[in-house]
Amino acid sequence: MRYSAEHKAQTREKLLQTSGALAKRGGFGGTGVDGLMKAIGLTGGAFYGHFSSKDELFAAIVERELSHSIELLGSGSHDRLQRCLAIYLSMKHVEQPDSGCALPTLGPEIARADLSVRENAEHWLVRLQQAWGETLGDPQLAWAILAQCVGALVVARMLASPQRQEEVLQSSRALIQSQLCDRPDAG
Repeated sequence: MRYSAEHKAQTREKLLQTSGALAKRGGFGGTGVDGLMKAIGLTGGAFYGHFSSKDELFAAIVERELSHSIELLGSGSHDRLQRCLAIYLSMKHVEQPDSGCALPTLGPEIARADLSVRENAEHWLVRLQQAWGETLGDPQLAWAILAQCVGALVVARMLASPQRQEEVLQSSRALIQSQLCDRPDAG
């Protein structure tokens, strides 16, 4: 039975969305094709109508997730950037990795991926850094804040105690806030 191009596109998007959430929750490498397809109610064989390999799916997930990060966190004012950082460095983000940023969970897998996946990730990260660099007037500070945010989330998720997790987040928010307030153009 042949499906319409629209149905195929919807199924592909559902597969990307579900696979991205599963990967952000538990890592991409540990989930097989059958498990990914079962999560959207299809058989493993149907997978190959959308992707030629699991590596191709991973590349598409990275592209989708990081391009969405640009939409959410990209450009704007100092106030918008601070609101985004407060949401990023929150307990909700710690507790719900499947609906948040892909970098804290998938970063190590991206680092081990093919060069093309790493280049694509670099493309989207540079776009985010450039947008923040423009807002802040300091490209180095943009990289530092980006690294601080991702690292803080990784460390917070590693900890067992919600109190310690919140300490990490609060410390990171305070450090970033001090950097933003020390800017001559802050306000």
